[in-house]
Amino acid sequence: MRTRLEKQVLRTIRDALMMVPGDRVGVAVSGGADSVALLLILENLRNALGITVVAVHFDHSLRGAESEADALFVAEMARARKLELILAREDVAAAAALHRWNLEDAARRLRYAFFQRVIQEGRATRIAVAHTADDQAETVLSHVLRGTGPAGLAGIYPIAGPIVRPLLAVRRQDLREYLVALGQTWREDSTNGDLHRQRARIRAQLVPLLECNFSPRVVNHLAELARLSREEEVFWSALIEDRFRAFARASNGQMSIQIDDLLSPLDLSRTPQDGRLSSAEEFPTWRRVLTERLIRRLYEGVRGNRLALAAGHVEQVIHLARRSTSGRRIELPGGVLVERNFDQLFFSCPGSASSVSLGAETILQPGTYHYVVALPDRGTATVSVPELGSRFCLKVIDWPSAERDTKREGVALDADMLRDPLVLRNWKPGDAYRPWGRRRVRKLKQMFLAGRVPIRERTRWPVLESGGRVVWTRGMPPAADFCAQEETRVGVEIVEDRPRGEQ
Repeated sequence: MRTRLEKQVLRTIRDALMMVPGDRVGVAVSGGADSVALLLILENLRNALGITVVAVHFDHSLRGAESEADALFVAEMARARKLELILAREDVAAAAALHRWNLEDAARRLRYAFFQRVIQEGRATRIAVAHTADDQAETVLSHVLRGTGPAGLAGIYPIAGPIVRPLLAVRRQDLREYLVALGQTWREDSTNGDLHRQRARIRAQLVPLLECNFSPRVVNHLAELARLSREEEVFWSALIEDRFRAFARASNGQMSIQIDDLLSPLDLSRTPQDGRLSSAEEFPTWRRVLTERLIRRLYEGVRGNRLALAAGHVEQVIHLARRSTSGRRIELPGGVLVERNFDQLFFSCPGSASSVSLGAETILQPGTYHYVVALPDRGTATVSVPELGSRFCLKVIDWPSAERDTKREGVALDADMLRDPLVLRNWKPGDAYRPWGRRRVRKLKQMFLAGRVPIRERTRWPVLESGGRVVWTRGMPPAADFCAQEETRVGVEIVEDRPRGEQ
């Protein structure tokens, strides 16, 4: 008999498609109450979800004997439940000193790098992390206190690539009550009580103050604010990515954009009155908002991130585009240079010449590409890829169709399993997925070798990713987790139309 909490988590996982049958889910277990509860919940739900559960523990080596005791506690839990344990230990303090990172930032970087290795090695297909509604509220508050925009209000995302957070709508106290009812112990991290850390003060002082004096449901309200902000951010990200793809050009280690496209990235000129908008504003607010976000995306394209880029820097770029003359330039944080050349702006980063980012991949040579696909409810989405001289047709069809007897499993995708952004791009080193008919994740590089794909063709080889996960590549079986099967209602077939000479 499942508990109320287990039913809630099961519903969350299914609604968000956090896990699919066949997944190997590595549960990140620190030994604390939240992660211990997550391990027990997923262990109890594994048959319903069709997953395999493994325990994953990262020892930060920050608390001496206490850290070692945490690792032993997790190992004993895994042993008692006959679960595989994946353990790693690194000196976080030494890494922080070496790279001049904040200690908490260093811990996060090394921990998530470990999770990524686990995924890349095929030892797990997902990593489940035990962030709760309380963690979400504390994150939003910390962002507000340091100064943030709408993106910061989005807080922690339930799904970030292979990282999933099934407990993001669950209160921390509910998890402790769940463990007490089961008679399960857990470990307490002594650093959680260190009030020198802002996060600890928010948890121990600010949240209780708000709950007591303002609203007992403040944590739920902040979590809901984060959810709504994420929805807004998803829309903005898709819109800006579309404009970025349409207008930005990468060449010779720099990125360029026409000034008219930067200052007017979207045509909203029609009105019911006279068919045209004659605004009194030379640069209306709605247009400025788009321009500001597009500037941040261009900056990220050449630097790789948006760290240290403030509103004042964005305003400098706008002034350069609107008021300055050809030949003028400014320098942004990270050594990024923006120069005006007649009716264009050029973004470059001399410290990383010949490497600019146009989307998820880094452009190192001609021929790379990245196209966002808008999949219709019915019909066909067509994507032309000039870099290949090809056109891809993604046909959305009823499944199973009248030709069911002639169809073979493993040749089409399940449309209901696909998630935005849906992107058709070139292959990148490290791309991997579990092909139909295989039990383990395989790197595309291995599949290229087995399929005798010439080395010269691999860089431009087409790949389709859904929500950051590779689901299809030319000439190979699609990803097993996304294949159309008997219960599929709507399928997606991908057909490439190439010139006769390239068949």
